[in-house]
Amino acid sequence: MYDRDVDVPRQVASYRLDDPELPGVLETAAARVREAIGAPFTSAGLNFYRDGRDSVAPHNDHLYEIRAGYPIALLSLGSTRRMTIRSKARPRRIFDLDLETGSLLLMSYETQKHYDHGIPKTRELVGPRISLAFRVRPQ
Repeated sequence: MYDRDVDVPRQVASYRLDDPELPGVLETAAARVREAIGAPFTSAGLNFYRDGRDSVAPHNDHLYEIRAGYPIALLSLGSTRRMTIRSKARPRRIFDLDLETGSLLLMSYETQKHYDHGIPKTRELVGPRISLAFRVRPQ
């Protein structure tokens, strides 16, 4: 992060959706999300938040890592966690969303230009949560 090695405050994994070793449960989830959204997602990123101490700092996806015109779909499984979305430009606007299990959040390509998103740490007792992030990657 920022040209330094740091511990990631959550567990992460990623898969190409055309990988023959793709776990069946991810293949099923990807098919259902593709059907619901109509986007040709090519990758799945998994984020495992063990408890309220696990987080991800406000950030936006790198535009060179996603295809223009396609959304990012976030499927939440497990305990509810709050996502904070904040505008980059002034006046600074902040939106808090509680991502419940089974929720599907779409973020447009344009959103990555104008907003940051993150999952802050919390002192509330929260159980484990997995976030599946589906993206259309460049060829």
